[in-house]
Amino acid sequence: MIVNSSSKSINETVNGSHTFTIRGYSLAKGISPGKYLSSDTFTVGGYDWAVYFYPDGKNLEDNSAYVSVFIALASEGTDVRALFELTLLDQSGKEKHKVHSHFDRALESGPYTLKYKGSMWGYKRFYKRTALESSDYLKDDCLSMHCTVGVVRNRIEGPRQYSIPIPPSDMGQSLKHLVDSELGSDILFRVGDETFKAHKLILAARSPVFRAQFFGLVGNTKMDEVTLEDIDPSIFKAMLLFLYSDELPDIQEFSDSTVDSASTVTLQNLLAAADRFGLDRLKQLCESKLCEEISVDTVATTLSLADQHRCSQLKEVCLKFASANLGVFMQSEGFKYLEENCQSLVAELLETIASVDEKPGSTLSRKRSSSSIIGIDLMAEWDAAAAESVNPVVRRVRRRQ
Repeated sequence: MIVNSSSKSINETVNGSHTFTIRGYSLAKGISPGKYLSSDTFTVGGYDWAVYFYPDGKNLEDNSAYVSVFIALASEGTDVRALFELTLLDQSGKEKHKVHSHFDRALESGPYTLKYKGSMWGYKRFYKRTALESSDYLKDDCLSMHCTVGVVRNRIEGPRQYSIPIPPSDMGQSLKHLVDSELGSDILFRVGDETFKAHKLILAARSPVFRAQFFGLVGNTKMDEVTLEDIDPSIFKAMLLFLYSDELPDIQEFSDSTVDSASTVTLQNLLAAADRFGLDRLKQLCESKLCEEISVDTVATTLSLADQHRCSQLKEVCLKFASANLGVFMQSEGFKYLEENCQSLVAELLETIASVDEKPGSTLSRKRSSSSIIGIDLMAEWDAAAAESVNPVVRRVRRRQ
């Protein structure tokens, strides 16, 4: 008997893109050849990458005549094969972008191999600097680049077997229907002027606080009504929906207005409620969303909240954002609040600035979530702004540095 079989070796790329914006381009000139501004790291194909921009060129022999741009492997890896594309974006609206693409010549030369962490692909003479500064690629002292990385992957595909499609889980929707319909509810919550019906077993399964309250050693299984203080009804309703669905509800539905800061306040209150009732997943979901909504107007309150509720990752993000936007942040009401009420956080902000400033090349670039460069020396900006301050608390903190 002859048994035939077949298989395929499939080579393909896992692609991802990142946009790197440099603001204050003129301030970066003159940093000397070989020194660069770095984008934030981004992940493609299981590896971290970064874009390096050399305002005065990568090599001394270019005599600052060209700007250099490279894509670097920023994580551990050996013989990582990839295709690359660098695009300098035309800001005139004519879409006459300058494109250097490795993808278009893949058949000619094949993927590029990066041997180890720090290996780079790019162009020493990416663009003549005099031409760049008079082009539509530079507008309002700002330029942007779009980077695409395609990591080469290989997989073996054998003959497909028959399969039966499995529908996605609808458990969350089914449980959410219970709270919406109040079917079988056995506990009533009074929150402010509103009431909410729920199910003790479900709440106990989801929250250690409710489990102890209803079924713990000092709990009361016969309890049928609970009055909650210090929580807004809309926040409790949002938390209740999470308890049943395991999903972060639409925050806009629970915000008082459509202003961006309103959703931030709602998330902050929801995070506090999650911490109060031991809902770690909800707390982390709120942390993640708050990271996306950080602004100069909200970073101070979010930082204070993160410190109060032991959200270490959110706190670190806030400190980095505040240090990267120091000049504007110090003029805000939020900074004044920190000065008056959270002196320890002001000290930690100074420590963050100092630690970033100690890193090689840190006076040339500062990472932000949007990968935008807004200044060259943030520590100098702090000193200039702090010198104008008459607050003795800040002066004492600075002397300890």
